[in-house]
Amino acid sequence: MPTRFLKGALAAALTAAAVMTASAQSLIRDAEIETTLRNWTDPILEVAGLDPDDVGLYIINDPELNAFVANGQRIHLHTGLLIAADAPGQIKGVIAHETCHIACGHSISRSRAANVASRPALISIGLGVLAMAAGAGDAGAALIASSQQFAALNFFVHTRAEEATADAAAVSYLAQLGQSPRGIVDFFNKYRVQEVLSESRRYPYFRSHPLASDRIRTTRALAEDTGLMDVEPDPQTVREFELMQAKLIGFLEPLARVYQKYPRGDDSEPARYARAIASMQSSDMSAALTEIDSLLEEFPENPYYWELKGQALFEMGRAAESVEPHAKSLEYLPGHPLLLINYGRSLIARAEEGDLEAGEEALRDALIKEPDNSFAWNQLASALEKQGRRAEAELATAESAYHIGDYPRAHIFARRAIEDLEEGTSQARRANDIRNVTDPALPENQDYWRRRG
Repeated sequence: MPTRFLKGALAAALTAAAVMTASAQSLIRDAEIETTLRNWTDPILEVAGLDPDDVGLYIINDPELNAFVANGQRIHLHTGLLIAADAPGQIKGVIAHETCHIACGHSISRSRAANVASRPALISIGLGVLAMAAGAGDAGAALIASSQQFAALNFFVHTRAEEATADAAAVSYLAQLGQSPRGIVDFFNKYRVQEVLSESRRYPYFRSHPLASDRIRTTRALAEDTGLMDVEPDPQTVREFELMQAKLIGFLEPLARVYQKYPRGDDSEPARYARAIASMQSSDMSAALTEIDSLLEEFPENPYYWELKGQALFEMGRAAESVEPHAKSLEYLPGHPLLLINYGRSLIARAEEGDLEAGEEALRDALIKEPDNSFAWNQLASALEKQGRRAEAELATAESAYHIGDYPRAHIFARRAIEDLEEGTSQARRANDIRNVTDPALPENQDYWRRRG
């Protein structure tokens, strides 16, 4: 029991705390932001010797400044980090650093380090129990209370070298791409004050990536040795960065904050974008459409502005009018699964002749690329139900529930689908698979149901 407790406490105090944060927070899906971050990340992964197709990239809706690797080859970035960055190079520097944690095998070594780090803490607990048994209750309690601190300090001895390795690798990756490593140095300098704050007041990123003056000096020296410190990012990267921040601020920040950063009279592209989104969020659809139309007039081939117009029209109850903008978004960015889902949803809501079939086709095309997209399965279930294809709709509902971990609901709808689907078909087999994997009566599933209480 003490060993299990200590490992859990140690993980919660260090990098694994980010994993729990991720599970408790919502993930953001956005075609434009994902494309931007992928365009920046994939070249870094390649120079690190990784296959970009094997590395997941996730955006977590959380204002805290944080980024981490968890659950294998998965990089997680908080919206707080993306908004707080002063330049694209800072985000690239963090991504490059986290890339090394994957490429350098730090997930495995940190797991081993956690086991080693827990040993002195176990000794501390043992001494504390003995002290309490001998009548020294206060001393025993102090020893037990200090056990987690002993474990954390011992853990940092193992991880300090890994952080230095990741810093050096980040500089190397960016240099190999001919990009300036200034971003990672500026990022460290901007937040070096975190070192003097108490643990509870630090940003999560600097709890798992502690800064130190010698670490910053070493990273700066390595960056300066590349001769690339003064290389400026290309204009397209700067534009992508500014639009990404404008979009996040427009969607996530209060209206007053949006207009403080992007006041009326600022006719720049990012400012109009942020105000359009903020207006849509506050249900001022007239203002939203005015800003969006001004963007489309200047950038008529931008798929994301067409996507936003379709979203605005759909959310104001004008589903029929939203179909054309979503179709235009796919004209300029064919086959993107998130754009296909938006288009399919609008078609299903409009429900004119041929719309349900076209909407189903769009959703099935999206699910080829993202077979675990629960929302796409949910919309497909709606399209199938409206076509009178009840058994297929029940299977799609089971899929939707399964992919968000709602196993009871998935089990119920899979059983319903099996009753009506033709035996021996691929759909019947899939329904049977979902039923079996979520069946609480099967011994191999009992641990899951027991955890659910």
